[in-house]
Order: sequence, then structure tokens, then C-alpha cells
Amino acid sequence: MKRDYWPTEEWRTADPASVGMDPGKLSDLELMVKSQYPNINGIAVVRSGYIVFERYYHDHGPLDTHNVASVTKSFISALIGIAIDARLIKSVDQKVLSFFPEYVLDASDIQKRTITIRHLLTMTAPIAWKKEDTTGYEPLDRLRRQRNWVMFIINILGRNGQTGRFQYSTVGTHLLSAIITHATGLCAREFANERLFRPIGINEIPDHEMKSFLLDDVFGKNVSGWIKDPQGYTTGGWGLTITVRDMARFGFLYLNRGKWEDNQIVSKGWIDESTAMNSNKYGYLWWLRDEGGIFSYSALGAGGNVICCIPGKDLVVAIASKVVMKTRDRWPLFEKCIIPALIE
Repeated sequence: MKRDYWPTEEWRTADPASVGMDPGKLSDLELMVKSQYPNINGIAVVRSGYIVFERYYHDHGPLDTHNVASVTKSFISALIGIAIDARLIKSVDQKVLSFFPEYVLDASDIQKRTITIRHLLTMTAPIAWKKEDTTGYEPLDRLRRQRNWVMFIINILGRNGQTGRFQYSTVGTHLLSAIITHATGLCAREFANERLFRPIGINEIPDHEMKSFLLDDVFGKNVSGWIKDPQGYTTGGWGLTITVRDMARFGFLYLNRGKWEDNQIVSKGWIDESTAMNSNKYGYLWWLRDEGGIFSYSALGAGGNVICCIPGKDLVVAIASKVVMKTRDRWPLFEKCIIPALIE
């Protein structure tokens, strides 16, 4: 699709009607956010490359960064694709343990030897925590107390699980960040700044030293920049802080199948693979949805953080939210206001 400008330096705004959106329905969106979604901090709706709706709440503004939780995973997916495009990683079928020769295998670790990057990207790697942790949750609290996160994750990888079965795992995604470092010589944050953020105008993420590995520093209110583990690996499953407009830039890159201005930042093939519908409705760290003839793919994070791309409608929606325990599903905003606002 030919664009008349690129938001590398700054987003342009447009009257909704000029790009085929109903202003009245977007007014309904404003009311619905205010009345039903108290933890939303900012939202931007981009149609045909123009911001047609942008609002901030709780004293936030366009320059403020937000902890977007598991939205981070989709950025890691893009970085894996960029590394494969650059032939720094062979393919998604490269074995995970080939990047960690320091890990000494037991004779019983046959299953662990077979796990690939593809398994981590599609959440089909066997992780032992569901068998071991009676609470039913990943051992993220145990993870942050480890001196070596990567070794801890490899140790619980491939035990008592079933390779190929969908099992959402945040710890598995952290291994992808470590793989990026082993393949490129840069931490994922540095690699993102160089090969992803800078080329499309996303604010570069500075190095950030956490004061501790206590809960608020690792998952909570003190998260800043893009946090890293005790070995210096950028967190792969969470930990990125970013502005709403930069969330929208990332979505816009995917909407344009990896192209930005005259540069192919991520290959078209990687975008297509990452967002191809399947029985799990989960691509390469992107959630997939097809309802009412409208296909979308989304980066989703705790608290209701969202980057949603609807390619058939040339639409990107970015929502930054305070990470709280119980949140209302964001999809009704799309069903009741955003999609009905589209004028065919």
C-alpha cells in the first residue's frame, strides 16, 4: 500500500470522516473508556496512517512511557525475525540448546534436545511448571529470585510436558531474548534500538539499572526502560516501557508488512508467518482473531495493554493500561465502537 507520509518523525492527525471513520462512534468510544475502563492510561486509533482518536487519562500524555507487560513478547518476535533475515539465526527450526553450549545435558534430556525456536515462538514448548507448581501459575516469583534466570528456565524446559501442545509461557519467551544476545552479540534492547526502534522513529530505550529484583522492580511500579535479568539479558516476556504513539508505530510497521519508508525492516515473509491463522489462534507471539469476516492480530499484555492490527481495514489501535490484577476485556471497545466506526 502506497503511503503519502511515514510517521518516523511525528504522527499526523486527521478528521475521522476524512479517512472513513464515524466521529460519533469515536465519541462513544470516549464515553465507554471513561465509564468502564478505569485503568486505561492512553489510547490511539490510527486509520490509513493518521491518528483519528487519541486520549490520555490519569494525568498521562503522549510523551509518557507505560509498562506494557506481555506486549513485549511481540517485539521479541520481531527481533527474532530480523535476526533470521540477517542470517544471524539459521531459522525457526534451529534447536534452542545450540545457543547454550555451556548447559550440560543429562542422559534423560532427550526431549529437551528437540525443542526449537519455533516452539518458543508458538508457545508449544514443554514447560514443567504446570506439573510442579500447584497454584497453576508459572514460577515467575521463583524466577526473579534466581541468580541465573536462563539456566533456571532451561532446567524446567522439557520435563513432563508435551512438545507441540499449546501452553502459554512467559519464561519460555525469556530464552528467545537470550538467543538474540548469543546470535547478535547485543542484548535485545540494544538490538531493538539499532535494527527496529531507530529506523521507524521509536524512542530509543536507554540502559536501566534496577535497584533490586524485588517484585515492584521486576514486574511493578518501578519498571522503567526495558529491564534485564542478573546476567544482563533483556527480559523477553515482559518489562518494556514505551509510549502509546510508539506502540502504534510498531503496529503500523506490521500493518505495512515490515516495510517503513523505503526500507524493509522485517521481511514480508516473517510478518505473514507470524500472523497466519492456526488452530491455536496464536502466531509467533501474536494473538489471532477472525470474527465477522474481520481478521486481526494483537500484542496483548496484563492489565489490558494492547496493540491491535486489522490489516483489512488499515487500522491500528494502541492501548496502554496500568497493570492491575483484574481487568475488563478490551475487545468490547472494538466490537461496540471502533469497528462500527468504520465507514465502508
